[in-house]
Amino acid sequence: MTHSSPLILTVQHPADSIAVLNVAGEIDVDSAPVLRTRALDLIRRGRPHLVLDLAPVEFCDSSGLNTMISILRYAKDRHGSLSLAAAPPHLTRLLDITGIGHLIPTLPTTAEALNRIVMPGDTPGAPATP
Repeated sequence: MTHSSPLILTVQHPADSIAVLNVAGEIDVDSAPVLRTRALDLIRRGRPHLVLDLAPVEFCDSSGLNTMISILRYAKDRHGSLSLAAAPPHLTRLLDITGIGHLIPTLPTTAEALNRIVMPGDTPGAPATP
């Protein structure tokens, strides 16, 4: 395998049950398990609504796409959600071609993804409760 950009994950907690996971670098067969482990850990620790900020992603292969589906299933099983934000054009195209963009909400910005999260007691389409 060629040299790849390391996967760098940083987390923000904009609300009690929400986490934003900023994903930078390459999501491939070597790094996808790291992403999955970190995302599932956030959900397990009481952050069932997860936004992946993908703006700095340089590359994503099928193992990265499978990881996103796995995270979505895990979040939904815990009454949570997964949204993707700021995906670069190459990743947006991949999500569209594979149909994953129809399974997982993909928004232009993290702020828009956060606004789409429906918390208990909220009205669908209303801004998320911070």
